Amino acid sequence: MVIFTMILIECAQFAEYNVEKAHREVAMDKKIVFAEKAPAPIGPYNHGIIINNVLFTSAQLGLNPATGELVNSSFEAEVRQAMDNMKAILEAGGTSFDNMIKCSLTLTDLNNFAVLNKIYSEYVKEDTAPARSCVASALLKGARFQIEVVAAL
Repeated sequence: MVIFTMILIECAQFAEYNVEKAHREVAMDKKIVFAEKAPAPIGPYNHGIIINNVLFTSAQLGLNPATGELVNSSFEAEVRQAMDNMKAILEAGGTSFDNMIKCSLTLTDLNNFAVLNKIYSEYVKEDTAPARSCVASALLKGARFQIEVVAAL
């Protein structure tokens, strides 16, 4: 019984130490990324944020950077515009598609998945491809595709 009680006390002390450690404030150098070649944000957010040499991007639609209007002549054109917008943000942050860690894709129609993959592979090399997810959901402005990325610098 004494050994069991000592183990419980040690476990409690270890847990308390880890909670303290987890709640310590960590000084982070937060940098805002704005890409001239991407559509201006349409709300209170930035194109990207860099913390600890990692770029977290806001999701991009296939908006024309000059007009802010959706490029909707075709699904392919919309995807290419969204990918170009993301490329501009990655470059403004000092990185590229080659350094992606995680990529989140959203489609409104999963029947477009094969077309998306074909275009995506024009931008992303297989040997540097990130972890990736793809979901179906409604999107703003009537868009059919969106991309969000986390990339290393």
